Amino acid sequence: MRLLVTRPEPDAGREAEQLAARGHEPVLAPLLTIVFDPAAPLELEGARALIATSRNALRALAAHPAFGEAHKLPLLAVGDATAGEARSLGFEDVTIGPGTGAKLAKLIARDHEPGRGSLVHLAGDAIAFDLKSALEARGFTVKRVVLYRAVPSDALPDQALGMLKAGALDGVILMSPRTAKTFAELAAKHGLVTQAQGLVCYCLSEAVAKAVRPLGGKVRVAAHPSEEDILALVDSEAASL
Repeated sequence: MRLLVTRPEPDAGREAEQLAARGHEPVLAPLLTIVFDPAAPLELEGARALIATSRNALRALAAHPAFGEAHKLPLLAVGDATAGEARSLGFEDVTIGPGTGAKLAKLIARDHEPGRGSLVHLAGDAIAFDLKSALEARGFTVKRVVLYRAVPSDALPDQALGMLKAGALDGVILMSPRTAKTFAELAAKHGLVTQAQGLVCYCLSEAVAKAVRPLGGKVRVAAHPSEEDILALVDSEAASL
């Protein structure tokens, strides 16, 4: 299948390689640009652990002046991919949590006692789940640090735009609610809502699907919020065609 790959770089290129290896034809169309903020105040005094809910947060941390101090702390990660990124950056004490912020909050509440130092949530400017409020309701002290911004594109790339106009695409892979919302908005901006409705939207989670459903196209949701599951969903759909 010919599929738009909409996640930010460097993940877009890596996902495109995985799709090509599975026999699909990826079309790169990153709809967000990740901008790090190395000046963000990172309050580590009294911190017992870090929480990371995205790989981009860890990449932004690696560019932060306080990284040397931060990476000595234990890290609680959402999913295998984020945990893998942490280990590649030199974190040694990494807990692999479930693939969503809500489930990670439940795991932290189950396995950790509140009142033994703060938890520092490494985050972007938009969050899919308010982990801070969920944990503070259980007695934890949580400091959320915004280490990066995800800046939406103001237009589809020329190749993607031309292929969408020509009806030459089969689907679009959407990995975050903001990406899904941006895709729907750009389809409307370019006057291509009808063409976009002809695509299958392969969504990482129900939250992503909710953001793109107003577009009115076909929506498929991965069984679990992981990259492997969304790729399996694409393969399954391709096999049924």
